[in-house]
Amino acid sequence: MISRTDASVGAHCRCVLLVAELAVLVWIGGSSASSAEAGPATEHWIGTWATAPQPAIPSRVQAFRNQTVRLIVHVSAGGKRVRIKISNTYGEQPLLIGAAHLARRANGANIDAASDRKLTFGRKGSAKVAAGAMAVSDPVDLEVPALSDLTISLFFPEVAAATTSHTLAMQTNYVSAENGDSTAAVKFPVDNTISAWPFLTGVDVTPSPGGAAIVAFGSSTTDGDGSTKDSNHRWPDVLAERLQKEANGKAELGVLNEGIIGNRLLSDGHSPGQRGGPFEETLRQYGNGLGDAGVARFERDVLDQAGVKFVVLVLGINDILFPGAFIPASESVSAEQVIAGNRQLIERAHKQGIRVIETTIPPFEDATFHQPVIKFSTPEKEAARQQVNAWIRGSREFEGMIDFDQVLRDPSHPARLLPKYDAGDHLHANDAGYIASGNAVSLALFRAPEESEGEKRGNP
Repeated sequence: MISRTDASVGAHCRCVLLVAELAVLVWIGGSSASSAEAGPATEHWIGTWATAPQPAIPSRVQAFRNQTVRLIVHVSAGGKRVRIKISNTYGEQPLLIGAAHLARRANGANIDAASDRKLTFGRKGSAKVAAGAMAVSDPVDLEVPALSDLTISLFFPEVAAATTSHTLAMQTNYVSAENGDSTAAVKFPVDNTISAWPFLTGVDVTPSPGGAAIVAFGSSTTDGDGSTKDSNHRWPDVLAERLQKEANGKAELGVLNEGIIGNRLLSDGHSPGQRGGPFEETLRQYGNGLGDAGVARFERDVLDQAGVKFVVLVLGINDILFPGAFIPASESVSAEQVIAGNRQLIERAHKQGIRVIETTIPPFEDATFHQPVIKFSTPEKEAARQQVNAWIRGSREFEGMIDFDQVLRDPSHPARLLPKYDAGDHLHANDAGYIASGNAVSLALFRAPEESEGEKRGNP
C-alpha cells in the first residue's frame, strides 16, 4: 500500500514470466561488479542489511553536489569483514562517487574513530557507476557486532541526482553543506537531514560457512510504514533481534528488508490499462516510485542476495486493493492470479535451493489513504483476501507459513485490524503491531530442514 489479474490466469502468468525474464536480462547486463571487487572466491558472504532500490518519486528527486551524505544502517548479523553495494539502477547518467568510508556509529551522525575504514572499488578510492549498473566495494576488515549501527559516508564531487533511492527509510540520514569531502569526519558537519537511502542498497559480512540470509520480500507493511522513525520496529527488525537473542548474539542469519511502499506482486505503474482510474493523478505523482512488480524484481532483490537461503513472501495486498481506487476497476485481479504469481516465485526460489515462507494477508476493512481521502476495501476484495489466505494456510507448496492475519485481526471483527495494532489508516500496523508480528514468527522456520513438520509449518 502507498505510504502506507481458467484461461485468463494462464495468459496472465505467461505475461508475468516474460516481464520477469526481461528484468533478469536487464539486471545481468547492467551489473558492473566484478569478482575482484567482491573479494576472493573462497570467502563466504551473507547480507546483513539491504534495501530495495526504487525509481525516485519525480517531485522528490534529491541532488547532491560537492557534498557528503552519511547514511545510517542497522545490521542484523555480525561479521569480521564488510563490503557495501551501490546502485545506479534507475540512473540515466554515470554516478561518480569521489570517496566512501564505513564505520561503526557512535551517536547521531558521529562515528567511532577507531572503526573508520576507507572503502575502495577495484582498489581505487573513487568509483564511476554506469547508468543502470551497480558496484560492490572491496572488502575491509572490521568487527561488526550483530544488531549494531554502521555509517556509510559517500562523497559526490559532481551533481548526483538520486534517481535510484529507497524512499521509506524510516531512518534519519545526514547531509553536509557543499563543502567537499567529509567522509572521514568523526564529528559529521550536518547541514540537513533526509529520510531516504540514496544509492546504497546492501551491506554484506563474512560469517562462518554456515551463515545464511533471510529476505523479507514485501510492500509497505514490510518496509515499516506506520512504525516510529529511527526505532527499528519493522517486523524484520524484530525477527533479527529474536534470532540473536536465541543465539546469545552469535546468530549468523542476516535479515534483509526488501519491502517497497505501494509495491505489487503482478503489476507496476507502467501499464496503459491503469490510466483513467478515479485517482489517476494521485498515482501519477508517484511515477514509477512504487517499484517494479514483485515478479520482475525478484531476481535482483531476492535471488541475487549474498548467502540467501530463505525468503518470506509478503506481497499481494496492493494487487487486491489498488483496482477501483488508484487504478480502474477493470484492472482487478482475482485470488487465483495472486496465487499464480506466488507459485511462480516459489518455483524460482526452489530452483536455487531457497526455502520459501508464505505470509497471510492481514485485514484491511475501511483501509484509507488520507491525502486525498480514498477508501480501498470492498466485500469483493475481502473475499479475495480470504481465498488467498485459505490457500496459504492449506498449501504444502512451500516450507513454512506465518499467519500475520491471525496476529493482527480483531477477534470480535476479523475483517479489520485490532485497534491497538492499527497505525490509524486501518491498513498498516503501528509499533505494537509490528512487534507482535515479528514475535509471532517461529524461529524453527530457519533451522535445519530435518526439523519436525510442525515446526517447519510455523507452529510454536
